[in-house]
Amino acid sequence: MFLQALLLALAVGQQVAAHVGDMPKFAEAIPNVTVTVGREATLTCVVDDLSSYKVAWLRVDTQTILTIHTHVITKNHRIGVTQSDHRSWYLQIKEVREADRGWYMCQINTDPMKSHVGYLEVVVPPDILDYPTSSDMVVREGSNVTLKCAASGSPQPIIQWRREDGGMIPVSQVPSVEGSLFNITRVNRLHMGAYLCIASNGVPPTVSKRIMLIVHFPPMISIPNQLVGAYEGQMLTLECQSEAYPKSINYWTRENGEIIAQGEKYEPTFVDNAYKVHMKLTIKSVAPEDFGSFKCVSKNSLGDTDGKIKIYPIPHPSTTNRSPVTTMEPVPEKERKQKGSHKKERIPVRETNEIVDESQPNLTRNRDNMKLRRQKEGNSMLPTDEEYSSAATSAIQSVVLISICIALALGH
Repeated sequence: MFLQALLLALAVGQQVAAHVGDMPKFAEAIPNVTVTVGREATLTCVVDDLSSYKVAWLRVDTQTILTIHTHVITKNHRIGVTQSDHRSWYLQIKEVREADRGWYMCQINTDPMKSHVGYLEVVVPPDILDYPTSSDMVVREGSNVTLKCAASGSPQPIIQWRREDGGMIPVSQVPSVEGSLFNITRVNRLHMGAYLCIASNGVPPTVSKRIMLIVHFPPMISIPNQLVGAYEGQMLTLECQSEAYPKSINYWTRENGEIIAQGEKYEPTFVDNAYKVHMKLTIKSVAPEDFGSFKCVSKNSLGDTDGKIKIYPIPHPSTTNRSPVTTMEPVPEKERKQKGSHKKERIPVRETNEIVDESQPNLTRNRDNMKLRRQKEGNSMLPTDEEYSSAATSAIQSVVLISICIALALGH
């Protein structure tokens, strides 16, 4: 009854207004409105010269009358209407839902009827769907892996994959990969880690889900130095690098399999970093029984392996044999004269002795023998006073002998 009476009043008002003055007209178009779900939306209709005519709001797609003049017709408690100066009319929708998206009409009850429409866009922040999206995964090294991420929202969200640690994605060496599916062919240990599925559509907030990719593989050992030299009493550290997942049990043994425990002589240490283990064995003082082989062993549920390091003896630095080096310097002439002042003055052989016959072989042979002997001995010293005296005496004896022989020959 109320609606019928209201429509009748509108019709009467329309006829009266038609005789009173100018017809009403829209002052401007209804602006489209975009609002985030859950917020409040307001559509505005501005009419000039409304006079006694009435303004109504309708939902276009359902042809539902929402308001007439200042009255709310719909039973939807979220709908409201206000006006300003009998010129601007506002349709208010509280707690907007996605179902509120669509066209809305502002209508004036003229004859013919006048109307303008405006669009309400409802945007929805992204939301990652749990069911289609992958959870944490455990795979064997070498297998193929597909990570999935599904998200809802309006507009439709864009999906990106990133490593949680900010590193490059090993598949293509890029910081991110786009798409709801993330395929990894022949996965290896470098792919292991936490990945983020990030959904965004320009409507805050952006959301993400963390997916852990765990890669299982048997132990592998690498040894920087397999042959190490050491001397007795030296402090020595042996090193191995182990990689395994699930995490491995690691220890050191002697070649006969005897496990080396922490003690006064040996100090094994293990430093974990993700699936890697840095194994060290410090020998505080190398003893003769330490020369030989040591093993670093790594075991997990998928297998075991070991590496061997051999220690061999080397001479102690303080006892290393060195060839003696003897350096002999010539004695200065002044010192030789002082030391030999009590001896006879040296007699020159060649320079001042006019009697010496260069053709005589004895003196020449003596001098050559002296030179040859010094060359063999490797001695660069000058001849001593005794050597000069001996050579001079031999030369005088040779001269005297030659003179006697000449005298005897002349006497005969």
